[in-house]
Amino acid sequence: MKTITPETTVADLVRAKPARSRIFENLGIDYCCGGKRPLEEVCRTKNLDPATVIAMLSALDEAPDTGAVDPDSLPLSELCDHIEEVHHGYLREELPRLDFMTRKVAAVHGEHEPRLIEVRRVFEGFSAAMTAHTQEEEETIFPAIRQLDAANGDSAPGAIPLRTSLAKLESEHDSAGAALARFKDLTDSYSPPDWACNTFRALYDGLAKLEKNTHQHVHKENNILFPRALADKGVA
Repeated sequence: MKTITPETTVADLVRAKPARSRIFENLGIDYCCGGKRPLEEVCRTKNLDPATVIAMLSALDEAPDTGAVDPDSLPLSELCDHIEEVHHGYLREELPRLDFMTRKVAAVHGEHEPRLIEVRRVFEGFSAAMTAHTQEEEETIFPAIRQLDAANGDSAPGAIPLRTSLAKLESEHDSAGAALARFKDLTDSYSPPDWACNTFRALYDGLAKLEKNTHQHVHKENNILFPRALADKGVA
């Protein structure tokens, strides 16, 4: 994609150049679950000038390449490997740490800042859902996609109904996105109060990083892996 237009969807912009996700993250633009909307429409809902955003994206495009992985260039099997390593691995390491911090900070400071109790409640649901979600991907969905990739799109006997399964995963992505939006609202965009202790501050920093990683995770699946598994491999 050489020309950025207001009609181009946000997902396609990030798919063409993943580094653009940084611009959208800084502007609070959803490029994963809500990425299928045109740039102009998204800008209007955020009270942003589309021309200004396009200029920001163009300036980024002209910057030197940092060598970041382009998920759209990877074969399907390698893309599954990449998501497992970068995003599932991140969740396995980070969710237990955030579980400890949400519990501790809510217990210590929840009386003074009741929203921390709600942060803890939302996190418990998010963590349980994402753990089950990634397990299903690793045990069922990704092996099926790798099988399709190896078979050049030919379905093997007993293959799972991939289209239905991927629609279910996208619905779960929507729920994860809603939880992330709730975190951001409850934490004033991850801005701790002046009196916050170091664990309190570390929690908000961790939730901000969780949001960015999950947005990238969902984008790679919703807008790259899943559509390619269905279209490129001719899945009905």
